[in-house]
Amino acid sequence: MSRDEGAGASTGAAGRGLWVEEPARRRRMPDPVRTSAVRAVLIVAVTLTQATITFFLTLAGSWLALPMAFGAIAGTIVATWGVLDVWITRQTWNQRYGVLSEPSSTARRRRREARRAARVAREPAKGRIPCEDGPLAASGR
Repeated sequence: MSRDEGAGASTGAAGRGLWVEEPARRRRMPDPVRTSAVRAVLIVAVTLTQATITFFLTLAGSWLALPMAFGAIAGTIVATWGVLDVWITRQTWNQRYGVLSEPSSTARRRRREARRAARVAREPAKGRIPCEDGPLAASGR
């Protein structure tokens, strides 16, 4: 082992692995949403390619331009459906699974204060003698 090989191992580079896990900036999309998004991207890519080929066939004056134009129009409709599918799937997923029913710390504090105020209001005032001639005095209450 030469001096250069030994020096590289002792600098700390050997302690660090090749794969360093970094925290994600945003949360991962749910699986159904990601599936529909991939499908939409593929459909849009094919449609744009088809529209580009149609454009060049039209410039060249080829007979294939007309059938490709019809295909590009159909592809545009399907691509619009694909993008709407992503949007609808995302909204549906958020409505079903996106809401966490955890009260925030502010709501928790307000509820605690309200319970404390209600408890204080229910307790009789200290130092007062209960009235013995009320409507419940005969029943012993």
